[in-house]
Amino acid sequence: MNRAPPRPAAGRGEIGRRSETSFALWAREEDDLDTLRALTDDQLRRLAQAVLAVFALLVLTVLGTGTTLHLLSTRTDSVVARQLPLPEPVRLAADAITVAAPTDEQAAPASGVTGTIALPTLPVPVAVADRIVAGESGIVAARPFSFGSASAVDRGRALQCLAAAIYYEAASEPDAGQQAVAQVVLNRVRHTAFPSTVCGVVYQGSERAGCQFSFACDGAMARAPSRDGWARATQVAALALAGRVYRPVGLATHYHTYAVTPAWNRSLVMTGVVGAHFFHRWKGYFGTAAAFSQRYLGGEPVPGPHTPFTVAAPVVTTSAPPVITVDPAALVKAARATVTAPATIMPAYRDSGTPVVTTSRTADDDPDSQILPQWRDSGKPLQP
Repeated sequence: MNRAPPRPAAGRGEIGRRSETSFALWAREEDDLDTLRALTDDQLRRLAQAVLAVFALLVLTVLGTGTTLHLLSTRTDSVVARQLPLPEPVRLAADAITVAAPTDEQAAPASGVTGTIALPTLPVPVAVADRIVAGESGIVAARPFSFGSASAVDRGRALQCLAAAIYYEAASEPDAGQQAVAQVVLNRVRHTAFPSTVCGVVYQGSERAGCQFSFACDGAMARAPSRDGWARATQVAALALAGRVYRPVGLATHYHTYAVTPAWNRSLVMTGVVGAHFFHRWKGYFGTAAAFSQRYLGGEPVPGPHTPFTVAAPVVTTSAPPVITVDPAALVKAARATVTAPATIMPAYRDSGTPVVTTSRTADDDPDSQILPQWRDSGKPLQP
């Protein structure tokens, strides 16, 4: 056993007090070491088991707290989802759907792929746009969606349209895949290049068979959705509309599956891969948070594909012109019926059509003539 060092002499100053404190701590540590050296192997084994038991209890406590928080979070999400009623899915009769090939080059080329549209004019100077682009890097999360002061009708229609997009585009995807599709729809609602309503985004282009989401044009809505699948898609839609943001896809506005590579693939920036989908955003200014400035003001259209445009075709007449027949007797009779009877004509106008009879006169017949005598015979032929 180690010998204790000599106890320092007590001093009245600060140095003396520090020396006494250090000696006391050293003496306590030596006592603890002496106690451990005196323990038997059996006692050490029991002490180790007790320490392990305490550590295991702490781990279980932490895990239990995390599980409790997760259950509370799930319960909160369920409460938020139940604030919106479960809508009925929009199902179209098979004979009411006209399946047509996309006529718009920017439409969705196949199932599981979004279409794209032409970008609007840059709203800011190029120098300002370049500074905005330079100021952003990495994956920028979208802002939470907010209904604001939208009416109950708009909220219900938005829920129905978003649930339809989630179900028909990602029914077989895990929760993360469905949340990513919902985020793309809401990102488009905020982007200045797309409609400002949820139903307007989901069914954009359906009026001309050039849908941005293929299910609105390819006849998929003729199939009745499963009850459980529709309820799951509706819950994901309700949480997204309540403000939940799926951060891994950032500001993505496009996606496609492994099986299809759309033409717009190389002109966009990929933000992530979730489930079976690749997610993309635009390059430059229109892929930054500044371009997602469109406010939601409600005015949701009726859920379902839009009414097709109808253009009236010009009427072209190819038949022969009609033949007009004339009855001469009827024309003469009609002409006579329009002649005024002589008895009804005033005397001053009765002879208005009679020719005037003129007689030749000479200068000798007019005593008041001013013609000199030597000029009166001018114009008469000379007699030999």
